[in-house]
Amino acid sequence: MTTTLRNVAIVLGIAALIVLIPGGGRGANTALQAVWLAFLAVWGWFAYTLYRQHQAELESLGATRRAILYVAVGVVLLTLTAYSRLWVGTGGKIAFLLVLGAAGYAAFAVIRSARRY
Repeated sequence: MTTTLRNVAIVLGIAALIVLIPGGGRGANTALQAVWLAFLAVWGWFAYTLYRQHQAELESLGATRRAILYVAVGVVLLTLTAYSRLWVGTGGKIAFLLVLGAAGYAAFAVIRSARRY
């Protein structure tokens, strides 16, 4: 219990320093951006590793199915980058969910058709 209390006190102390020190908000934003970039780099590395492991299966899909799969992944990435703009209004939220759903269905259909044969 005391270690949990100590850890909470450390986190609250760091948060207080960020709020009270002039320019602390900018430093927090910089640190947040660095963590976000590291997170994206890990996802990129993960995607690259999966691509390398399943390269033979991707090549065996055929040109049409592979193109559908790559377009679906590209649409997901493009939609996620437009998240802040799409999530403002109700129409944008609906469009966001519909586009992600359609891309997910396309990827699922390609995978299902590849496993059927």
